[in-house]
Amino acid sequence: MLYQAYQFQDDLIAPLRDLARRLQSFSAAALWGPAGDIARHFSAALEMISRFEITHERPDFAIRSVMIGNRDVPITVETVLDKPFGKLLRFAADIDMPRPKILVVAPLSGHFATLLRGTVQTLLRDHDVYITDWANARDVPLSAGRFGIDDYVDYVIRFLEEIGPGGHVLAVCQPCVQVLAAVAVMSEDRHPATPRTMTLMAGPIDPRESPTEVNELAVSKSLAWFENSLISDVPWRYQGAGRRVYPGFLQLVAFMTMNMQRHQDAHRKLYDHLANGETIEAGKIKSFYDEYFAVLDLTEEFYIETIERVFQKAELATGDFTHHGCKVDPGQIRNTALLTVEGGRDDICALGQTSAAHDLCRSLRPHLKRHHLQANVGHYGVFNGRRWETEIYPVVRNMILAME
Repeated sequence: MLYQAYQFQDDLIAPLRDLARRLQSFSAAALWGPAGDIARHFSAALEMISRFEITHERPDFAIRSVMIGNRDVPITVETVLDKPFGKLLRFAADIDMPRPKILVVAPLSGHFATLLRGTVQTLLRDHDVYITDWANARDVPLSAGRFGIDDYVDYVIRFLEEIGPGGHVLAVCQPCVQVLAAVAVMSEDRHPATPRTMTLMAGPIDPRESPTEVNELAVSKSLAWFENSLISDVPWRYQGAGRRVYPGFLQLVAFMTMNMQRHQDAHRKLYDHLANGETIEAGKIKSFYDEYFAVLDLTEEFYIETIERVFQKAELATGDFTHHGCKVDPGQIRNTALLTVEGGRDDICALGQTSAAHDLCRSLRPHLKRHHLQANVGHYGVFNGRRWETEIYPVVRNMILAME
């Protein structure tokens, strides 16, 4: 009944949001005028009310052009492959020059792939970029079947096949485990589309290293607790009606609880900016939360398997990870260069958890391994923002260029 209770509450609040939007326009235009101090405060309060919602639709990537060299190059988004639980998107640059192909594997952890907009925009300067666009499980019919960790690995392999030989792969956060497994499977099979480089950024390869609050929560409860407390049925109004899911709004609440004071301060600033007519400053905060409050649901099997196999048992680190019943051995990786990236202030995936991949990839020669520790950045700063653009990205770019 958890999902139904959330949906009932959201349905009750929806008319209030709609009324706030109507009053906001009316008050500014008809009562005091847009320049009045009272009108601005009243309008700011109404806008805060109108924004009190969680959306379940993927925002637009909104990447129209990118500076490549000394010119602004138009970018179009193409769907290269469309599968039930995710699409392979390509950001096609209007340029004739061949460039390295890279697959960005976005996390399936409650937010849409657009959370990596900044990551993609930076990579587009020098690369032909593809990304996994994971589907909201509540919109996937039961007839599409299940989607667990093994299926995730299958999708990564299939996407790399579609991109073709000579590609590269970059995983952000949670999918580092599945990407390492996929590359190991492809390497053992001598698959022609095995990527030339693999960049793992802030992912739980071995969550036993310097466990964070997230890691401790995952091991402090039984699987039965997670199943009984956090899994719910999709309401009947949606395409995935009846599917058992971990709702995205629960993941959002969990993330916000970890830094509640920061989110409260941000919304106080947003109100002040709106009331003072500081539209540019307000726009930056609104853009972030428009993205942050867009959530997707995870299938029950994927969420529960992640808790059990990735966090509780750390199967990849212990050598017990399997793919459709077959043992996965990262030691089979011999020709794919490895780069791991960690943030010095990451409170989601702490130091040592991602770099553990180097010990697992024991067959790689030293010149094919590199680790980058970025001081003074948290989890989000590893793949977005100024430090990513100016300090982390050059390391990624150079690793790829070295293997071209």
